[in-house]
Amino acid sequence: MILSTTSSLEGKVIKEYRGIVFGEVICGIDFVKDFTASITNFTGGRASEYEEELVNARAEAISEMVERAKKIGANGLVGVKIDVESLTVGEQGQIMIMLVATGTAVVIE
Repeated sequence: MILSTTSSLEGKVIKEYRGIVFGEVICGIDFVKDFTASITNFTGGRASEYEEELVNARAEAISEMVERAKKIGANGLVGVKIDVESLTVGEQGQIMIMLVATGTAVVIE
């Protein structure tokens, strides 16, 4: 499956548009990672705990989007976009990461 953030694929012909597909992931950050990240926030530097969760969530969302595109007969995705939001939930203010991958499923020659 070819994925592109652009609306066309150089050297390829888009034969058919199958529609917009999504991949959604919402994942929580456990207490230890949240605590460690809060220390990093205080002292400065990169929060590798959150970065790792973000990398995993992005891969899952893209994989889910690709599977949905395949189910409708597509062999490519154009206009791929990733949106990321953090959510605070619960009485303890737990952090969750919401990631949505979107793209237009296409059939290419």
